[in-house]
Amino acid sequence: MTLALTVSDEVRSLAPGFAPLAVEAYGLTNGPSDDAGSALLDDAARRLAERLDGRTPHEHPHIAAWRTAYTAFGSKPSRTRNSAEALARRALADGGLPRINRLVDLYNAISVAHLVPVGGEDIGRIEGGMRLVRAVGDEPFDTVAGGEPVVEHPDPGEVVWRDERGVTCRRWNWRQGVRTRLTEESVDALFLLEGMEPMTSGELAAAAAELAASLAAACPDARIEIRDVPSSV
Repeated sequence: MTLALTVSDEVRSLAPGFAPLAVEAYGLTNGPSDDAGSALLDDAARRLAERLDGRTPHEHPHIAAWRTAYTAFGSKPSRTRNSAEALARRALADGGLPRINRLVDLYNAISVAHLVPVGGEDIGRIEGGMRLVRAVGDEPFDTVAGGEPVVEHPDPGEVVWRDERGVTCRRWNWRQGVRTRLTEESVDALFLLEGMEPMTSGELAAAAAELAASLAAACPDARIEIRDVPSSV
């Protein structure tokens, strides 16, 4: 089984330097956060501090490129930060990174260590394929507000990941929906690593390879594949 993944031409035109990679994993074992995941997050924060070398996250060239991409579709990058910048800021703050569950902690560690947006989706909850598009504005997005489930809609022209049922992640990689997020019961998962020039293909591939290796170490029986995400046909 291979999940259908595409990036629309509209998004490619908006950000020609965009280059995603997918890591698909089947037969995973998730569960509550543990000491191994906590150690990975602590080490990721250390690696991030070395990478930034005294700079703030938004001063790093890769994050600056993401801010430019967000501005291009009408989002304010200082108010709706891409996921890598948001996690990096938390990693450098006094409270540090949150512990969510084993799989989420693992991919958050890769995101912080490599300063690249990484998202995780439960394949069993995805309807049809996944595609990155510019929203019409009427697509449903399942989220939570004030502790209660609500359905929002993206802004027209907003860049979103979606499946056949609706939006799975708003503003490219800003906020993930509750419907497809990884829970402790998740078994099969899609991880999306999203690079933007000046991040090189080699740097993105290294992040994907480290994610795959970490998944294999945590779940030795899992079947894991790294693959490109093509443009729409």
